[in-house]
Amino acid sequence: MKTYIITDQLVDAYVLWMRENEKSRSTIQKYCHYVRQFQEYAGGRAIHKGMVMDWKEELKTELAPMTVNGALAALNSFFRFATWDSCTVRLIRISRSVFCPEQKELSKEEYRRLIRVAGEKGDERMCLLLQTLCSTGIRVSELPFITVEAVERQCAEVDCKGKVRRIFMTAQLCRMLRDYAARRNILRGIIFVTRNGNPMDRSNIWREMKKLAMLAGVEKKKVFPHNLRHLFARMYYSQEKDLLRLSEVLGHSSIDTTRIYTMESGKSHLRQLEQLDLLAEDTTESFFCCKTLN
Repeated sequence: MKTYIITDQLVDAYVLWMRENEKSRSTIQKYCHYVRQFQEYAGGRAIHKGMVMDWKEELKTELAPMTVNGALAALNSFFRFATWDSCTVRLIRISRSVFCPEQKELSKEEYRRLIRVAGEKGDERMCLLLQTLCSTGIRVSELPFITVEAVERQCAEVDCKGKVRRIFMTAQLCRMLRDYAARRNILRGIIFVTRNGNPMDRSNIWREMKKLAMLAGVEKKKVFPHNLRHLFARMYYSQEKDLLRLSEVLGHSSIDTTRIYTMESGKSHLRQLEQLDLLAEDTTESFFCCKTLN
């Protein structure tokens, strides 16, 4: 019987393999994180399917099902790379919900509050960054493609996950970005950079958004970069009702993924039902009252 042990050398080889297969930087970071996490859990012991299943059960007590599946997908990918197929486990089966949880849905009004607070703080960069993410629907990892040159073309060529797509920016957004770049003396290249000229890091953006959430009185769990992408998707779909076009704009491989992005909370659905105005309460009440009197 073969003995499977995760070593640092094997993990490094896996990371190199992902790079050679042109996996995105965010995917490599995420997968490496979960493999390292399981390596620590294993503690140098020989790996077998039972151990992986035990880790899966432990994750289920601490994390949301989607997050657990992300960890398992990373580990299964690593096992296949190492030809340890016997160690792979099934992902959690998640029944698809028609509505997204209300406590996770960022509203347009809450988004505007975040922008307003960033402006009041004098944080021009974050104020404009939020609007760029939300008005284009791009991923936070795609921000480096928003360059001075792209603004001049009013279009960014985004290369992500092996696919290249064009992201158009409105004239108003381009004017705001152009003015911002001029004030910061950014003459070419990436617009959203640190003081040292490096592209802004995802973790820094996340942290700044959480601070804004507290000041704006918005639930922290609603405020993270990807939720701006979801808000863009809901607003676009509510106006255009074109799921296929939205899928292309967002750069999704599957339209089923896009459907998840357009989900609204049950509260929004209830409001829509009320606006249908299909009840005739006055007429019904009058009819039955008269019948009772008779």
